[in-house]
Amino acid sequence: MRTAILTVGTEILFGQIVNTNAAWLSQQLNDLGYDVMYHYTVGDNPQRLHDLIELAFRDCDLILTTGGLGPTQDDLTKEVICETMGDHLIVHEPSVRALEERAKARGRVLTENNYKQANMPSRAMVLPNDAGTAPGFALESAEGGKWIMSMPGPPREMTRMFDLQIRPILQKWQDSVIHYRMIRCFGIGESQLETDLLPLIDGQTDPTIATYAKEGECSLRIASKRPTLEEASAAVDEMTAKVSEIVGEYIYSYDNEELVDVVGNLLKEKKISVACAESCTGGLFAGALTEVPGISAVFDRGIVTYSNQAKIDELGVNPATLEAFGAVSMETACEMASGLANVSGCDLCISVTGEAGPESSEGKPVGTIYVGLCYKGETHAVQIPMRNNGRSWNRKYAVLNMMAEIYKAVK
Repeated sequence: MRTAILTVGTEILFGQIVNTNAAWLSQQLNDLGYDVMYHYTVGDNPQRLHDLIELAFRDCDLILTTGGLGPTQDDLTKEVICETMGDHLIVHEPSVRALEERAKARGRVLTENNYKQANMPSRAMVLPNDAGTAPGFALESAEGGKWIMSMPGPPREMTRMFDLQIRPILQKWQDSVIHYRMIRCFGIGESQLETDLLPLIDGQTDPTIATYAKEGECSLRIASKRPTLEEASAAVDEMTAKVSEIVGEYIYSYDNEELVDVVGNLLKEKKISVACAESCTGGLFAGALTEVPGISAVFDRGIVTYSNQAKIDELGVNPATLEAFGAVSMETACEMASGLANVSGCDLCISVTGEAGPESSEGKPVGTIYVGLCYKGETHAVQIPMRNNGRSWNRKYAVLNMMAEIYKAVK
């Protein structure tokens, strides 16, 4: 069924809350094999909501709405849907009793407007809300073949209603399954990734390949829609193998994992002790790595050596090196990594030094960043190829490159 997601609430249009409902629903619907064609957001305005429902039904068979089912005067989703679908509201006695029982259990007195939530379209299938007060409903058009399923706006209530009430209905209706795999890449831009994969992308039908840019990296989505999960999964596996043949050197995950998680789990798996010495990133690398559960098994220490003197005192960097090449240099990055290995005795030591910006401290271009690595007694450094996208981006991208250097060395 061609599907639209319609979220109701002026607060979304004002940017006061982020519309997470639409993204979550899209994921669930795609997994069930439903084609999500449109996302709509409308404020608490009856005429505009009416117009959007009619617009969506020109091209869709199913609309899922969230929001506007509460007790206040601006909660008008039910009323507008009834008018648009040729129905009228009636008092739904089971919902009245549920409201009263919930209020009694919490020691509260229902105000008159609370009872508004128990008014339901006469033809509707009422969807109980055990996480809140506003029930939802599923309503078919008077002429048949078009459905609206309406849920409350709070994400906790919406997700629970979808899982318990709506998902079983949609599963009965489905005639196909979508299976997809998200592949994560580092070290190649989205445009180059697409160019390399054009022989597979051109003329694609099923499976499909789509590229996505993410901060500092990019992803591939391989998707197949088939009558059964087994068929769809086999098609995705076959295409994944072809993709891997072309761009496998840039792939670090076939399961949509973050690079830091892949690196952390790899270090744990191989029992490689690790330490880091950070200058321009100021502890961001250590903070990211210690988000990985169980990393204490291998992570020894993180040292922030921001000043030249700290590099000398904590890591044994030669003052002559700093004098000759500067703190932001290949040579200093190497000495930071090897010095940390001497201090910590860890199997793998990584360092970073650079010009994060917005101004340069040594006269070198902002965005000049070096990563040093000492592993199995061998030390080397690399300069990160990067654009100057501002201080925050430069530091985060440096951390990603540190993770990538570890991944390449260990893998």
